[in-house]
Amino acid sequence: MPRDCLYCGEGLDEKMSWGALFQRDTRLLCDECDRGLVRIEGGCPGCSRPETEGGLCRDCMVWNRHTEWNGVLERNVSLFQYNEFMKEVLARYKYRGDYVLAKASASLMRTAIPKADLLVPIPLSPERLYERGFNQSKALLDEAGLPCHELLTRIHTEKQSKKTKRERVTGAQVFRIPETDLSGKKILLIDDIYTTGTTVRHAASLLKKAGAREVSSFTIARG
Repeated sequence: MPRDCLYCGEGLDEKMSWGALFQRDTRLLCDECDRGLVRIEGGCPGCSRPETEGGLCRDCMVWNRHTEWNGVLERNVSLFQYNEFMKEVLARYKYRGDYVLAKASASLMRTAIPKADLLVPIPLSPERLYERGFNQSKALLDEAGLPCHELLTRIHTEKQSKKTKRERVTGAQVFRIPETDLSGKKILLIDDIYTTGTTVRHAASLLKKAGAREVSSFTIARG
């Protein structure tokens, strides 16, 4: 096992971290990097937005006011706040091919991920997959040793990070699903970050139309 922090390269001592979720021989992050990943405790019951008390956050209430989207996504569960440290971790992971996030979160995913019949990663378009070299959502499942069901494909569009919030929310459907029967299935979408919730809701709407009983999402960070 590596004895250096996967993120900063500093040597690891024998202390435990992340509430002892990492066993001594599988610890991957040093204390300083470990402290940079801030767990979400409580938050919005609909989307895990931090520091939300007394029910759904404003964003979830707005989604629920639209007949088209009300009830499409059961809920989103996120592990960490999207602070400055997590922004850098995600940038290294997604755009520079550094698997640190997938490896360091694998143990947590196995214990924190909600139960579902099928775990479905949010796909990349062929063009984006070629550009990055791997699907960051699928890699999270692979590193955690969890089953992966690639039911969706994606049309190539401008990066979500380049769009305004309004453009994300009002954009056209970007996913496709082959003819399939998902009757009665409880499905969990897997992605790296939840921001506006548009991506997972577009995916969830197709899965619900294919018969899924319930669709939720699980992400590493909540933006």
